[in-house]
Amino acid sequence: MRGARLSEESGRLGGSSSRPVAPIEPLLELGGGGLAPPGPLQPVFDEAAPRRVSTLTGGTAYLHCVVHHLGGGSVSWIRRRDLHILTVGTYTYTTDQRFEAVHAAASRDWILKLRYAQERDSGLYDCQVSRRPVLTFSVRLDVYAAPRASIVGAPDMHVDRGSTINLTCTVSHTPEPPAYIFWYHNGQVVNYESERGGVTVVTERGNTTRGFLLIQDARPRDSGNYTCAPSNTAPSALRVHVLNGESPAAVQTNAGVTPSSFPCFYVLSFLHLLLLLLVAWAWPWELGPPVLPSCGD
Repeated sequence: MRGARLSEESGRLGGSSSRPVAPIEPLLELGGGGLAPPGPLQPVFDEAAPRRVSTLTGGTAYLHCVVHHLGGGSVSWIRRRDLHILTVGTYTYTTDQRFEAVHAAASRDWILKLRYAQERDSGLYDCQVSRRPVLTFSVRLDVYAAPRASIVGAPDMHVDRGSTINLTCTVSHTPEPPAYIFWYHNGQVVNYESERGGVTVVTERGNTTRGFLLIQDARPRDSGNYTCAPSNTAPSALRVHVLNGESPAAVQTNAGVTPSSFPCFYVLSFLHLLLLLLVAWAWPWELGPPVLPSCGD
């Protein structure tokens, strides 16, 4: 009877049966009364936080590091290129006052704030949690030069009457070319279809966009301030002087004082004052009246 039973059990375990084998149940600890409780949750980074941040020079950048189950650990921000510690917890560790640790009491987000960003600030920044082993979440910061516009030849351009005024406005460091470039003359939009004629505008778009304003047969009334105003940057200005045969140095500015004679004007004014005092007190009139110097001497 017992041998028949053993033979029957051997046949069942030998694989001839199609019934599945029940899984092995976990063993209970002797006298434990149940399973051992799980250990504390380990810190983990939230991968939804952006790993790449960009800004323009002079702007403000925010680098986010979201940590779940931090427990008693601390969060630090470190600049990768020189391993410089920037912040520890809510304390700003660096002397560079552009950096700041930002963290709300109930938040899991540990933010590194950078004001007045410069191109040299570009690179990797590591958010680290003080555990063994150290946990690291890296964020790349890209700082791009701010878009700008400039007119070639600024701040002044001198052209002869009857020649062509050729103004070139360059627009660089823009994510995309400007949609348009407006030109202004003395605060008024340049009218390309006016009865005057001879006014042409050309725009060449690319990594560096160039806008050209051509005014043929320059006349004195074409003198004045010209401004190029791209759609995506601050404007740039230049002053045009249309000459009637005189030299550029003869163009009067600053209430009749030319740029080249500006320092001389003030120096001689001081000398004239001294000579007048000398004449009033002790000038030997038998030698004749004094001769005052001029800027042309």
